[in-house]
Amino acid sequence: MSIDIATVKKVASLARIAITEEEAERLAPELANILGWIEQLGEVDTSSVQPMTAVIPNHLRLRDDVVTDGGVREQVLANAPQAEHGFFTVPKVIE
Repeated sequence: MSIDIATVKKVASLARIAITEEEAERLAPELANILGWIEQLGEVDTSSVQPMTAVIPNHLRLRDDVVTDGGVREQVLANAPQAEHGFFTVPKVIE
């Protein structure tokens, strides 16, 4: 695919990226190579490949959902500036 300098400038303008004339000349063949590579990838037959989320096996490490440090309410509330009836007490912030 051929990308001319005007197209590079237009893309840069749409992306709100300021580029110089020299940068546009340098980027034109790079963008052409990238688009050519994308076209080449589009030609690959993937009809027999199952969709996947990762290229390597990935297993989540899950832990049991159990309470490991419970039953210490009095110790936790001992750090609170103010507590009432077994709960933290905070000042009212919304009228």
